Amino acid sequence: MNRYLVTYAGIAAASLIPQTLGAQETEDEATVIVVTGEGLEETPSEPAYATQIISRETLVSTGSGRIEDALAAVAGFQQFRRSDSRSANPSAQGATLRALGGNATSRALVLLDGVPMADPFFGYIPFSALAPERLQQIRVTRGGGSGPFGAGALAGTIELESAGLETLGTFDAQLLANDRGETETSATLAAPLGAGFGVVSGRWDRGQGFFTTPVGDRVPASVRAGFDGYSAQIRGVAPLSDTVELQARGLVYRDERTLRFEGADSLSEGQDASLRIVGRGAWQFDVLGYVQARNFANRVISSTRFVPVLDQRNTPSTGLGGKIELRPPTGERNLLRVGLDYRRSEGELYETAINAFSGQVTARRNAGGVNTDLGLFVENDVLLGALTLTGGVRLDRFTIREGFFAELDGSGGLTVDDRFPDRAGWETSFRAGALYRLGGGARFRAAAYSGLRLPTLNELYRPFVVFPVVTQANAALENERLEGFEIGFDYAPSEDFSVGVTAFDNRAKDAIANVTLAQNLRQRRNIDAIQARGIEAEAALRFGRVTLDAALAFTDAAAKGSGTALALDGNRPAQTPRWAGGASVAWRPATDWLLSLNVRHVGAQFEDDLEQNRLPPATTLGAFAQVSVGSGVALIVRGENLTDEAVVTRDQAGSIDLGAPRTLWAGVRLGF
Repeated sequence: MNRYLVTYAGIAAASLIPQTLGAQETEDEATVIVVTGEGLEETPSEPAYATQIISRETLVSTGSGRIEDALAAVAGFQQFRRSDSRSANPSAQGATLRALGGNATSRALVLLDGVPMADPFFGYIPFSALAPERLQQIRVTRGGGSGPFGAGALAGTIELESAGLETLGTFDAQLLANDRGETETSATLAAPLGAGFGVVSGRWDRGQGFFTTPVGDRVPASVRAGFDGYSAQIRGVAPLSDTVELQARGLVYRDERTLRFEGADSLSEGQDASLRIVGRGAWQFDVLGYVQARNFANRVISSTRFVPVLDQRNTPSTGLGGKIELRPPTGERNLLRVGLDYRRSEGELYETAINAFSGQVTARRNAGGVNTDLGLFVENDVLLGALTLTGGVRLDRFTIREGFFAELDGSGGLTVDDRFPDRAGWETSFRAGALYRLGGGARFRAAAYSGLRLPTLNELYRPFVVFPVVTQANAALENERLEGFEIGFDYAPSEDFSVGVTAFDNRAKDAIANVTLAQNLRQRRNIDAIQARGIEAEAALRFGRVTLDAALAFTDAAAKGSGTALALDGNRPAQTPRWAGGASVAWRPATDWLLSLNVRHVGAQFEDDLEQNRLPPATTLGAFAQVSVGSGVALIVRGENLTDEAVVTRDQAGSIDLGAPRTLWAGVRLGF
């Protein structure tokens, strides 16, 4: 007879652990089933690359409560704009690393429990749907990736891991309000289900927002950046055997925002589902499948007449994909990973152009297409005493097909009917690294890699207008390719102190940029390259109940352009700072208490590719305090931008947007 002891772990992946029950039970054999809800264990090669971990404590103790605020603690992390997910247009929330710039599309691969989270049409990340309190940690690996879904990891990989039952507890809820009357509400219920566990969680953020327009520039049509969004997630984990577990997750979200002018409303929503089987026996495996249904809508208001000029009323898209990864038993000093993954992105745009003077419809547009990628990958790690060697290669078969753009005039007559030729091809990418442990907590590492990113459906087929600038799509865009290398040194003589420095040189070839062709006219084009060289540094110190963390990135980035892009040759890529960094200090005077301060700095950057509109540097200060007032009850106080820094997030020829002003939050947390 077997006796099953169930353990829930939210921090480290575990495997089958045999135990004996004592002399009186010698005929019984006890088996411990460890249900983690995680993927396979971290590979020995991970430390060979520039990797940074964001702990749960950091995730849940930011001044804003937003996940993008926590990610800002990573050296080199960057969104397209400085706005957070309450006051930015959702389609502008791309994530990248190492100052490679961009055009609002993510150049970094963002995974939630192994599932790519980028919008199938636009490529942006739905940050408002990713609640920090649901997560155990985030692992950020900078540099091109060649493992699962590596075709999206041009600048690196950001892996979000959901928390398990041990971390979440049975029940946790928070209710906070700020000095503008806005609210943030979240709740999580977790419970054992047989030999597994289930988690149900929800979050709702709403508020009137703040004025993004400076006081002197406001007009009667100017309004606050109001927001109203929710996300709900259900997750279940169950053992199929003593070494195999089933993980299922469903996510729904909806996010409504108003930006700058009355009626300038946007909507993003999604429904995601994934199923994953993880095996931790002698033959380890990770099998994953997912489906995503997303939509986006947006209304553009004229900045001169303050009436609608564009109604992007519907942008439905679907993402399908999955992966199979196998780790055969190859010995204690060797780890082999082989597998394949598949991604399919399909979507269409439906929008209506409106005359600002007459209010009449001038055009109705419909555009879309289908992108697919099938990748085969193999990676091997070898442990040779103090030396770890790793190498991997990836082969991708991509297709760009069924692309079209159609336009009708106001009377319904067909004026444009473009059908673009299907394209397909093969791409290879690789990464290799070495880690040498010098002893005493010191180690040296070096790595080289390449990466790949397909243009999104948005970049290929959707033109847009940010008055008075028109940006054209380009169905002929080629894939972006990255080549780079890095060297680094880490020193961690104890658990209480660590420091790391990385020097890197990355070159994104055929980088997609919004290239200025004429006054008020741009087009998405492949430029020769974006060259980014720099240094990243991180440090952590713990003494007693106090911890200090700091990160700093300096990047010398330049666009390489010729032909129509010659004017931007040598310029710093748009939205790319030279300096970015931050530091935080946290004090835990008691188990249920936490007091922390953090500072974030972003250097000067340019709004545009021609360096005509400069965004000044900005330094912000945030704070968080959690004070226990009884069993399972705590008071929470948060502050964001406490110095009330004027953070310029957009400057389009003098038309300026500002980021969040000083904001104070207070509320209560219940947990048991």
